[in-house]
Amino acid sequence: MAQTKKTVKRNATHILSYIFQIDKDIRNGDYPNANKLNKEHGWNLSRSTFGRYINILRDDYGAPVEYDFQKNGYYYTDNTFFIQQVMLKEGELLTLSTILPLLEQYKNTPLEKSYRDLMEKLIQMLPETITVDSALINNEVHFISDPITTLEKGVFENVLKATKMHKTLLLEYKTAQNTDYEERRFDPYHMICQKGSWYVLGYSYHAQAVRLYAMPRIRKCEITKDKFSIPKDFKLDEHIDVQMGAWGNSGEKFKVEIEFVKGLKTYVMERTWHKGQTLCENKDGTVYLSFETNQLGQTASWILSFAGGAKILNPPKLRNYVQDAARQILANG
Repeated sequence: MAQTKKTVKRNATHILSYIFQIDKDIRNGDYPNANKLNKEHGWNLSRSTFGRYINILRDDYGAPVEYDFQKNGYYYTDNTFFIQQVMLKEGELLTLSTILPLLEQYKNTPLEKSYRDLMEKLIQMLPETITVDSALINNEVHFISDPITTLEKGVFENVLKATKMHKTLLLEYKTAQNTDYEERRFDPYHMICQKGSWYVLGYSYHAQAVRLYAMPRIRKCEITKDKFSIPKDFKLDEHIDVQMGAWGNSGEKFKVEIEFVKGLKTYVMERTWHKGQTLCENKDGTVYLSFETNQLGQTASWILSFAGGAKILNPPKLRNYVQDAARQILANG
């Protein structure tokens, strides 16, 4: 019985694996041809297929490839040439193109330059022949970020180093209410980026308690030789809520219950507002949302952003926060 020959369609990635190996053999001075490659790598390339791969090297990658009749193989006229071997799918290119706008949250920190340099290196490694028709790459999509605060030079680096090394900081700090700086000793436990600004959570010797310092209000930040240990009973989630924020923590968790008006149904229902939330539509078209948080102050600010479209069911303390803020807004108006 005659065997049926299976036809295998080689995809672009499979073809590139051949081309990259041919490039490697040329740079190694092996003067490859179809026969040599088949014998060396166990391939089964025809001369015509090998010729197409050489043309791809020459035409698509600009390789200075020539044939040496005496050595019966190919070589590069420029021995410094090599293929920059980065294979990315279109979806991966789109992902790459969206990262640079998101780096805004690292503005005014050393991480911004490090990340941008890394992204530029990745972009430079891509073959010049790669083109993607994408709104993200053509700047037809924009990201609107929160206002960025400014840090004094050296603050971010020293806070980050001290946090990693568990070293006490000696710094000058200005609270939101004061105009003068005060010298403080501070053990940094954890760094937080919230809505465009950086904070450091740790032990304040001045308050003799765990406090959150806004890094834009820090100056003359120095790392001391004194080491500290984070208490074993320290729990980060008791001090911040990664969904709501890091300010206004009372230390107590509350179950927040909110009812949104009909007009906000689609907007509210299509989003995840908090981990572990309960979100459902009521019979009358309003929307019920509940979650637990220790950030009533930040939750109140978030509720106010709905301009009367959110009704607080619980807890009463949150309702008081919002009512007080609304009265203050009217008084200042």
